[in-house]
Amino acid sequence: MVQSKTIAYRIGSVLIYVVLAFAAFLSLVPLINTVAVSLSSSAAANAGLVYFLPKGFTWSSYEKILGDTAFWRAFLVSVERVILGGGLNMLMVIFMGFPLSRSTQQFKYRNIYMWFLMFTMLFSGGIIPTYMVVNKLGLINTIWSLILPGAVPVFNVILLMNFLRGLPPALEEAAIMDGASPLTVLFKVFLPLAIPSLATIALFTIVGQWNSFFDGLIYINDQAKIPLQTYLQQLALQNQMKATMTPTELINLAKVSQTTLNSAKILVSMIPILLVYPFLQRYLIHGLVLGSVKE
Repeated sequence: MVQSKTIAYRIGSVLIYVVLAFAAFLSLVPLINTVAVSLSSSAAANAGLVYFLPKGFTWSSYEKILGDTAFWRAFLVSVERVILGGGLNMLMVIFMGFPLSRSTQQFKYRNIYMWFLMFTMLFSGGIIPTYMVVNKLGLINTIWSLILPGAVPVFNVILLMNFLRGLPPALEEAAIMDGASPLTVLFKVFLPLAIPSLATIALFTIVGQWNSFFDGLIYINDQAKIPLQTYLQQLALQNQMKATMTPTELINLAKVSQTTLNSAKILVSMIPILLVYPFLQRYLIHGLVLGSVKE
């Protein structure tokens, strides 16, 4: 049935588009303002005169960050963390989500393991006990102190588990009748069908690993081993020794304020996620809702 496009229908459509456009604009306002502030002079930014367009255009804030070798060293540490931590997270999610998606007839102790997982979502030992465990294991000041404490993301395990439970049981039964082992069923049957869910989990994992900064503050003492987000948090103009600066460095310092530098920090740290997101976003909503509706 084709809906008749009456005047009321057209007016309603226009109003919906206007509301959506306004909502999109409101969502972009903070980003536009951050870009403008990061490209403005320190005087204009500190005076609160920058809104949507830069005032006193300058690249000084970006030169300040990108010209520091410590920045690139921290960047590589974060890349290493995303690769190692993200890979370990995906392995744990897959190898825990698959058995937990089976029935209690197939996996006798499923409910017990599920109870332990849910318990960790509701209760935590706290920072001090966690630090003591990491310290006793000899992980302090290593990349593994940033990876192993969060190796099993329970929320992602539940996402994959619910997705796999929504797949037709006949697929597994047919594979088993053909002589497939549980690992063959997992890798040859279920995982190819779970690409939307895996892409969603990968996006969550990459964003979480990249944006995490607090664990770097408490577990890493060597400045050469801190991740990018921790480095950006520690970067502050007041820590610089002005007495040892040359006249040229003092002039460059006057062009940068904490406000413009913080804006530049935010934008620089967003770039890798903005590069990854377009490739995974089409799976995001699809992967979240699949398996949520049962027939």
